[in-house]
Amino acid sequence: MKYIVLGLGHFGRSLAVHLTEQGHEVIAADKNLVIVEQLKDKITHTVAMDTTDREAVMSLPLKDANAVIVAIGEDEGASLLTTALLKQLQVKRIIGRVVSDLQKTVLEAMQIDEYIMPEEEAAERLAMRLDNADIIDSFKVSDRYSIIETRVPNKYVGMTLKDANLTNKYKVIVLTTVKSYETEVNGKITKQQEASGIAGSETVLEENDWLVVFGELSNIKRLIQSS
Repeated sequence: MKYIVLGLGHFGRSLAVHLTEQGHEVIAADKNLVIVEQLKDKITHTVAMDTTDREAVMSLPLKDANAVIVAIGEDEGASLLTTALLKQLQVKRIIGRVVSDLQKTVLEAMQIDEYIMPEEEAAERLAMRLDNADIIDSFKVSDRYSIIETRVPNKYVGMTLKDANLTNKYKVIVLTTVKSYETEVNGKITKQQEASGIAGSETVLEENDWLVVFGELSNIKRLIQSS
């Protein structure tokens, strides 16, 4: 797939590099030539341009892109101007980065209904981890439901999911288990993680495994507190 990422700050560059590593064709643009040069070997295509310049933006293959992501963060004015320009050029899929409530309101007024709030999401995930030491990571699916990565409660170690009966007891669904192990790469010991695949009734909950569970946060917390 082909993506265009506009803005190569910390978020934009990370997104563009990851998409490239996943095998997608990525065109990334930023007005800072130094940043563009630094990333030219990590991203499919990089270009230095002012993304609020209509002629410059029109030179990009907008119609061929599966999505154009406006990743500009610090300069909200440039972000909104860039988004408005893309809207005028009838780009089929625009994803905007939001850093303030006002910016979100303006995007909604422009009928941009697909946006990301990376700082807020990261803060929410950190708050979840700080609130409960047994939560390793989290992802909010909706106001009610979340996906949480947590340690296997001690009382269920050695049991199968069928015997543990977590769905009936806590109204949560175990999606998979994750194993953590150490490996040596270039003489350096690093920690690796590997999911065991879709969990089934015969999946055994082993010590030091992590559970990836889906459900209402209150029910997931009851499971965590059952240790």
